[in-house]
Amino acid sequence: MNSTKRTARTAGLLYLLVSIPAPFCLIYIPSVLIVLGDATATANKIRASELLFRFGIAGELICATGFIFVVFALYRLLKGVDQTQASLMVTLIVVSVPIWFLSVLAEIAALTLLNPSHFLSVFSPPQLEAMAMTFLDLHGSGILLAEIFWGLWLFPFGALVYKSGFLPRILGVLLIIAGFGYLLISFTFLILPAYGHIVSRFTNVLTAGELPVVFWLLIVGAKDQSLDAAA
Repeated sequence: MNSTKRTARTAGLLYLLVSIPAPFCLIYIPSVLIVLGDATATANKIRASELLFRFGIAGELICATGFIFVVFALYRLLKGVDQTQASLMVTLIVVSVPIWFLSVLAEIAALTLLNPSHFLSVFSPPQLEAMAMTFLDLHGSGILLAEIFWGLWLFPFGALVYKSGFLPRILGVLLIIAGFGYLLISFTFLILPAYGHIVSRFTNVLTAGELPVVFWLLIVGAKDQSLDAAA
């Protein structure tokens, strides 16, 4: 018999492991290697720290793939609460995966341009650097699109936690607040990019509402009962 406590802890462990590389890949590496508005400086930084850049690519692929396993573990835990909402939760996060993979493909394209093969010799170094910067910008835009779904999936997830009876309701509320945070920052950067960094200072507090459920699942788990009973 599988219990909610064991399943919750498994989901929490997967959630934590998959989430760890994300700040490194999506925040630290761009802050270190990308110089806004300066393609040559960015190209020089990436060439000098190519291994770091490649680690970032690998980390993003691990995160994107790992979240498939996370959401199915959560589906197994929460499908007895409301199978329709649980299925919606899975669908929304899975939709984000190919978007994220395509965004990573843009990073790979940028790296190819900065280490050109013979057939790219028809382009001058400044042209290659400008094209690489364009692909890096596309990667950033792709992440913003994926982030919309990172916000949307938290609404059914939060509702399921709130209604579950074996997890604290406040965790569900925090997840829904985090969902609004992701949507707000995504649409601000897409529609009013000049205000994106200002808004992000506020939304970072909102999206942090996703963290308590990760640690609760991992450390506390859930009120112990059979998953069949939960259904």
